[in-house]
Amino acid sequence: MDRELSCGAIVLNGDDILLIKSIFGHWGFPKGHKEGLETDKQTAIREVKEETDIDIKIISDVYFSNEYSSKPNVLKEVRYFIAYPINTNINYQVSELTNAKWIKIEDAMDLLTYDNDKQIFIKAMLALGKDK
Repeated sequence: MDRELSCGAIVLNGDDILLIKSIFGHWGFPKGHKEGLETDKQTAIREVKEETDIDIKIISDVYFSNEYSSKPNVLKEVRYFIAYPINTNINYQVSELTNAKWIKIEDAMDLLTYDNDKQIFIKAMLALGKDK
């Protein structure tokens, strides 16, 4: 089985969280594949910038990951870091996304599409001492 690795970020701004909607209609967190010799953090920072035009500061070396089969014979791991935005104006990448927005943290569970993203979100909020 082949393996893929993507990295992204759970971006928090006060009581708000950044969510993206893919061109396939799924709500989640910004993420993408590593390029060249990038570190996981560098990938997460680049992907958030490419997808939303938001610069971020990752607050810890700790990441939350999940694995799933994205296509036959491929196991994909996604690593999410917790980050804060340096700027908050969203200008999303229309070739990959149909929406990106700040929503209230307490509304995130209703919007996230996949259960594995919901589990990552819960773990990240617990790590920060926040109730979902």
